[in-house]
Parts: sequence; structure tokens; C-alpha cells
Amino acid sequence: MKNIKVYVLSFLVIAFVSLFFSACNDDSSGSSQTSAIKVRLVDAPGDYKEVNIDVRDIMIKNSTNIDDQGWVSIGNTPSGGKIYNLLDLTGGVSLMLADTLIPSVYLGQVRLLLGDKNTVMLKDGTIMPLSTPSAQQSGLKLKVNQTLLGGVSYEFLMDFDVDHSVVKAGNSGNYNLHPVMRVTAAATSGVIKGTITNIAVAKQVLASVVVGTEIVSAYANAQGIFQLNGVPPGTYIVTLTPDVSSGLLIKTIPDVIVVNGAVKDMGSITL
Repeated sequence: MKNIKVYVLSFLVIAFVSLFFSACNDDSSGSSQTSAIKVRLVDAPGDYKEVNIDVRDIMIKNSTNIDDQGWVSIGNTPSGGKIYNLLDLTGGVSLMLADTLIPSVYLGQVRLLLGDKNTVMLKDGTIMPLSTPSAQQSGLKLKVNQTLLGGVSYEFLMDFDVDHSVVKAGNSGNYNLHPVMRVTAAATSGVIKGTITNIAVAKQVLASVVVGTEIVSAYANAQGIFQLNGVPPGTYIVTLTPDVSSGLLIKTIPDVIVVNGAVKDMGSITL
């Protein structure tokens, strides 16, 4: 699988500043400072050849209110949106959805707005449409709840769990997209990466760690590289689960230490 990074850049303009500050009714500080913000999309695994999503916009809001007011666009997606295959986002590859400056205020939520051109390619090559009514109408809203400090750069990772998001609708043969996502701040989490040296072509290996009640996981890419993003600081057991057809055994590696803002490179690993 190719290592591809797609950058969608958005720059601060006067109209944007005015709009965002007018939405910040709860912010009484009157600060004129700005913070750099990046939003990246990464992928948790799924058992499909492709999962293509139609990205229309990335938006932010200064409160956690559930109403539809106060959202501001920070994306610069082409008119009509752009299609991205989530399964390209393995081995540390991420999609840059936004890279901009915003006023240094309280950031309540991030919102990913999808269009209606979403599809899934099954293992046999069949392409099926993905119905996403809720995502098209209101977007995928994720709580951030963080006060941005002036002059500080922030990077947020939106982890799209493909395996739990694509749902077959009974015996109808249709597929629905019920997005399961989490958002983490790179500054308050770390990364675990490694390279599996004896991975066979077309054989998958799933890397995973247990974080509280959640499992953070990612498939290794064609070069054997895996990367687990948004892992809180702590000590973990990394589990490497190869495809059953490979004949390889599951391997667990204990005492893997994660530090905020750092990449823990486990180096070369043989199953």
C-alpha cells in the first residue's frame, strides 16, 4: 500500500476571525492571540478492500452545546467534496484535513461533514454504496473540551474505526455507515510504531493495545509497518495478530512505555 499524505490547507483571514469571535459568546477574555491547529484523519482497521468516504468539510465550535449554531469551517475541501480511501491510512499515514490559525479560545467540538458519495469495496471486488443519512445531515461531532493557549500548536487525531462503522443491513445486501470515531490530542497522547519483518505479501497483521475499555488497533501496511496513534501515556502490552492463513502465531510484547507527544518505535519485530 502506498504511503500517501494528503494536505488540505486553510489559512486565517479577517472574515474568519470575526466570525469565530462572534460565535465565542462565552469567552470574556477578549484575547487577540492565535493558536495553530491541525486536524488529521487516521484509520482503525476494517475487513474490506476499500472504504471510500466523501469529505465535504471540517468544522470547529467553541462550545459543547448540541444545537447547530456557532460552527466555523476550517477546511478547504474542493467544491463538491473529495473522496478518500480510509484503508490508505495505515502504517502511520494520515490525512491532513485542516492546518490553520484560529483565535486562542475554548475549543469544544470538531465536526467532520460527509457527502453522499461514500462506498465500500468488498473482498471480492464488489463496490457497494454506503448510506450515511445522519452524517450527511449533521456531520460527525466529536467533543474536544480544551482551552487553546496563545502561540501553542495543537494537533488532533480523528480515528475512524472502519470495522465498527460499516454495517451490513440484515439480509438486504445493503451497507450503512454508522461512524464510530474518537478524537485525541497529539500533545496529550503518544504513538506506538514498529516494523514486522516476516510479513508475507497479501497477509495482514493487526497490532493492538487495550486502553481502558477501548482497543486501539491498526493493520500493518505492505511494508510491515504499523502505527498506533492517540495512545495515552502509560505502559502497555502490544498484541500482534497475524492473518490465520499465514500460519504465524499471535505475539504479545509487554512493557511498552508511551510518553506524551513522543513516538515509541519498537523497531523490527519477527513473529
